[in-house]
Amino acid sequence: MTSQIDAIRTAILEGAPAEDIANLPIPESTRAAVILAEEQEMFAGMASEEKDPRQSVHIQDVALPEIAPDEAVIAVMATSINFNTVWTSIFEPVSTFGFLKRLGKESAWGARHDQPFHVMGSDASGVVLRVGSAVRNWKPGDRVTVHCNHVDDQDPTSHEDSMLSSNQRIWGFETNFGGLADLSIVKANQLMPKPEHLTWEESAVNALCNSTSYRMIVSKNGAGMTQGQSVLIWGATGGIGAYATQYVLNGGGIPVGVVSSPERAALLNEMGCEAVIDRRAEDYKFWKDDNTQDQKEWLRLGKKIRSLVGRDVDIVFEHPGRQTMGASVFVAKRGGTIITCAATSGFMIEYDNRYLWMNLKTLKGCHFANYREAYEANRLVCEGKIHPTLSRVLTLEQTAEAALMVHRNEVEGKVGVLALAPAEGLGVTNPEMRERLLPQITLYRRFNA
Repeated sequence: MTSQIDAIRTAILEGAPAEDIANLPIPESTRAAVILAEEQEMFAGMASEEKDPRQSVHIQDVALPEIAPDEAVIAVMATSINFNTVWTSIFEPVSTFGFLKRLGKESAWGARHDQPFHVMGSDASGVVLRVGSAVRNWKPGDRVTVHCNHVDDQDPTSHEDSMLSSNQRIWGFETNFGGLADLSIVKANQLMPKPEHLTWEESAVNALCNSTSYRMIVSKNGAGMTQGQSVLIWGATGGIGAYATQYVLNGGGIPVGVVSSPERAALLNEMGCEAVIDRRAEDYKFWKDDNTQDQKEWLRLGKKIRSLVGRDVDIVFEHPGRQTMGASVFVAKRGGTIITCAATSGFMIEYDNRYLWMNLKTLKGCHFANYREAYEANRLVCEGKIHPTLSRVLTLEQTAEAALMVHRNEVEGKVGVLALAPAEGLGVTNPEMRERLLPQITLYRRFNA
């Protein structure tokens, strides 16, 4: 297996032609970052902050399944850590093995995913090695990035907006054989072109967070921001917040970025965001205790926003959940929109409904992106309009440490993970474009140096 993997890596690094890639033997197994079904109760009774991915994540070889007609095998050059990687690794809010068992009951192809291990990872950049008999737009040798919308196009519910499909899943979170591996199995409609001016690791960090932010800010399925609208962005230098900030600026909006340190405020300023709130410096305490929110603090936040942009915000880009939702509903303008995609501080949210219904505000849920949205978001990266927010790079063997960094909110932007790529800085095929955009591409790396 090692010699076959080495041959794959060498062929990719040496730019072997497509026919040579197509003729490479595919190993029967792959190195991968996994959690184990037998350990899914290991953190029972522990508080979330006490759960440590270093105890649950293992690097080991796992068998690769036969690919379905609409699937591809990809050589993963690089991947990344998302918050769903953290959730998987700490079995929170539920064990992901329940997702795999439900998928296993759907079909013979679905049964491949119901294993005593779960290969995590919902991002990847790499090279196509094999395609199933029904794949027509991709071939071995294609350089790709992968988005994580895993959907069955035979279901009629998937054909207006696939995110509304009754069996829509997130690859590597609700399916097996994700991106934190040397080889991965993906559906053909997850594939997108790799940006030519970016390295493997820079290309690997965008798809999940960038696509999510695109849908939330730009798409008609999200907030559909228009020019001149103001947007409050919680965690504006974080995994999804940093992409949201770019979309608001690119779309002629006014971002109001919330961060937690002077250094992060400076980073936002360098991105072009002038209205910045350092929540720690302001010392907001939206909760008096575990059961009582403080409306005076909501008022204080609203006053701070108006002092920066002269009015209430049109849109709130909400993802912390329990900690901030009450404030988010309050500070949105009359008729405004609160768009939410996650709940990293807690899923059981509370807000004063009077401020929603009596002021005709909209609270809207948003989850990843459909293929069209993800493809458009990737196109903007390929064209150099949206830039990666890569701040740290680790190796596949360090997946647990990388997940812990994200769990503890110790890094800005995204954490990349090298899989088959032997070093950083590889994979660029348009160096002229890269040189022109280098300050924006490396902004988060320079901040984290």
